[in-house]
Amino acid sequence: MNIDELVRQPGEWLRSAGPMSDVVISTRIRLARNLSGYPFLTRASPDAREELSELLRRGIQAAVREQNWSYFDITRSADLDRQVLVERHLISRQHAEGEGSRGVAVSPSETVALMVNEEDHLRMQSIRSGLQLDDVWNEISAIDDLLEERFEFAYHPRYGYLTACPTNVGTGMRLSVMLHLPGLKLTNEIEKVLRAARDLHLAVRGLFGEGTDPAGDFFQISNQITLGRSELDIIEEFRTQIIPRVLEFEGEARRALLRERAVALEDKIWRSFGALQNARSISSEETLSHLSHLRMGIHLGRFRELDLNLLNELFLLTQPAHLQKLSGGKLAGEDRGVQRAEFIRQRLNQN
Repeated sequence: MNIDELVRQPGEWLRSAGPMSDVVISTRIRLARNLSGYPFLTRASPDAREELSELLRRGIQAAVREQNWSYFDITRSADLDRQVLVERHLISRQHAEGEGSRGVAVSPSETVALMVNEEDHLRMQSIRSGLQLDDVWNEISAIDDLLEERFEFAYHPRYGYLTACPTNVGTGMRLSVMLHLPGLKLTNEIEKVLRAARDLHLAVRGLFGEGTDPAGDFFQISNQITLGRSELDIIEEFRTQIIPRVLEFEGEARRALLRERAVALEDKIWRSFGALQNARSISSEETLSHLSHLRMGIHLGRFRELDLNLLNELFLLTQPAHLQKLSGGKLAGEDRGVQRAEFIRQRLNQN
């Protein structure tokens, strides 16, 4: 599969499937690993990076030979192609903007991505739509075991897996749940989630992870502690404490909107629909905001003009890189806004 083919298929993390998908967009587990006997990338020479990249590429391809995975050489990829992978949550922005030899292996379903030479030698992730804690853990744990048969990972009997950043030492695991929280934003109670996250030593980030601000009412909540706790302990905390608390807050906020501000809520939903139907130029940030309102309207039963599949398609295909790939090449900011508005109008008219 190449990038052009990838652009034309739905993204796994946006399928609106899986448990609690009205609030939980996706679940992701990422494992950080480094090969024993090689320096961390912060101390590795260009030649060492090249050797690591080739060694890992060959090992990964041999391990999944019969599963039709794709491998993308990030070093030689065009800027737009790298950004497509970021928008599909298959690589990080750091990986896209990094230096030296690096790549990513992607499973046919896009549920698994193995980043080579990101911050660590290997960053393995499983991502699925909705709240699927056990499924993502079982999937990435199996991949971890498969690769550990081929590589010796840097491991200390007391400290666990050794990583380039001390905050990842231990399990090397980051569990992230992407949440859609328009109710809390509209009722100005999003601080509840931020306070709860701080109390539980969690990180709250934007749509594309570290260094990004929340957009379209989407927030990522992830663990920050990886040392001294097992993977299953972290997963269980998310299952029994963190996610139920967030779902309770968002559910109450949505009920309050229906109970106390139903007309204002419907007005916001339909204004968003009108803006998308009629705009002649629109930014990706404004598009996300309007699509967020429509998504909430669908789940609250107050908007039935569109289905979630089309909404998800618009969400992904109006992102800057996807839009430009579909348009045939790079577009300046103003031209991109015009093209995005035209694309949205066409898709809505086809509905």
